[in-house]
Amino acid sequence: MDEPILTMEEREAINNGRWFSSLSPSLRHDILRCAYVKRYRDGDMIAARGDPPEVWIACAKGAVRVSSTSVSGKQITLTYVEPGIWFGDVSIFDGERRTHDCYAHGDTTILNVARADFRKILSQHSEFYEALLRLQSRRIRQLYGLVEDLNTLPLRARLAKQLNHLVRSYGTPSLSDAKAIRISLQLAQEELAQLLGASRQRVNQELKQMEREQVIRIEPGGLVVLDRDGLLAIVNSDH
Repeated sequence: MDEPILTMEEREAINNGRWFSSLSPSLRHDILRCAYVKRYRDGDMIAARGDPPEVWIACAKGAVRVSSTSVSGKQITLTYVEPGIWFGDVSIFDGERRTHDCYAHGDTTILNVARADFRKILSQHSEFYEALLRLQSRRIRQLYGLVEDLNTLPLRARLAKQLNHLVRSYGTPSLSDAKAIRISLQLAQEELAQLLGASRQRVNQELKQMEREQVIRIEPGGLVVLDRDGLLAIVNSDH
């Protein structure tokens, strides 16, 4: 499913990424000049745990599901990489093999930059080092934030924060209600529960309560947020 170029929508997702858009035009140009496009169907494996670090990766469309496998053999979803996010650079730096499996969630487009090209860009752009340090620092802050939330916030608040994040990343206007926002990333309740470190049953209970409060609407095709301020109020009230 290789395609030589990104669509306009995919290129916009890459160029508008918070980190990538902060780079100088010359650095962005050299990264994109070296990058090649790969397209995947839902469920296709993008990278496997134990793979050598051959490429640096960015999501341009869809989502990349990063997962691990428990001792019992069950797959556990850790996060979803959204369009505009780059990842996989840690393994290139330390030379260690990939630590997790990555799968396409929905039709997904990614950019690959070969390890040799990655290192060549590093040698040609001194700003690239500082930019990658900023990227790592942001990830560490996010990780500490997740650990703090897991230990200090009740499930209801963590769920509201996660839904708010999904709205920012995958929100699209609802055709039936101008004020409503549909989360286009389709997640089963089990997948949402894994992101929150909770059981599917408890997440289902909290979703039903939010639906009764008319903050969200649960539909067969996914979730619709009816009151984003209501989501924020749930987060703030439980802090």
